[in-house]
Amino acid sequence: MSIESTPPEGAQEFDIDELRFNELGLIPAIVIESTSREVLMMAWMNRKSLELTITSGRTWFYSRSREELWPKGETSGDVQLVRHIRADCDLDTLLVEVDQKGSGACHTGAYSCFFNLVADRPGTDA
Repeated sequence: MSIESTPPEGAQEFDIDELRFNELGLIPAIVIESTSREVLMMAWMNRKSLELTITSGRTWFYSRSREELWPKGETSGDVQLVRHIRADCDLDTLLVEVDQKGSGACHTGAYSCFFNLVADRPGTDA
């Protein structure tokens, strides 16, 4: 399986050597569902997990607590098939667009990890 070959309109290709990994060799990866655009999760990648993600077409991350690589869905079966990977303007954060397969992205069983409401101000003017 490979990542979709046609990049989104306006995307500029670059070499992963240009990415700005932090002092621990990690880069944050924000994962969104490609169709709904819902934010599913944020996890860390190192160079190896990014390379595995690119070559396998499935998301791989780096666990800071376990200090090891992990493929999303290894235990849950809820895998993420990668459509696009983009970097932000500073090349220090990734946006990974996926097709979420299974019941969801969160280890709690929720579809998205972002279900805790901190503030809600609907209809307010800035």
